Amino acid sequence: MAESRVSLYDFSASLLDGTQIGLDHFAGRVLLIVNTASQCGFTPQYSGLEALYRAHRDRGFEVLAFPSNQFGHQEPGTAQEIGAFCSKNYGVSFPVFSKIDVNGAHAHPLYRFLKKQQPGLLGFLGAGRIPWNFTKFLVARDGKVVARYAPSTDPKALAPAIERLLAKS
Repeated sequence: MAESRVSLYDFSASLLDGTQIGLDHFAGRVLLIVNTASQCGFTPQYSGLEALYRAHRDRGFEVLAFPSNQFGHQEPGTAQEIGAFCSKNYGVSFPVFSKIDVNGAHAHPLYRFLKKQQPGLLGFLGAGRIPWNFTKFLVARDGKVVARYAPSTDPKALAPAIERLLAKS
């Protein structure tokens, strides 16, 4: 398949329970894709992500969390430990995927795609490198990656952009 024809919906990933799911399962929804970690200074953002998800899921919004251990080894747990942590501490009800790499030679193909679509500030210098946990990508209903947000961006600050995308049919 020609690279220019690759779409977000061509990728798949495994959920924490090992179930492989195609991202085409989320076609037609507004997505917020986030690389996460359980032992990071930004980990409390799980609360804000869950609040966004609960506020907008009935209108076609999904948060997709991709744990990664690439930044300070802040996601050392097993899939079972990650799931239990997210549920117990933050009541996470959105999909959490198996741990992946987001940078480097073993970066998940989805993250290679996301970084190419939205390389970020000075991305051309670092090939779109993910700088830290909780980098966020906002995706429109048509699968177009429309924005990238820094790890420090509070999830509630994304609500207006999410609402604008949800209002579009």
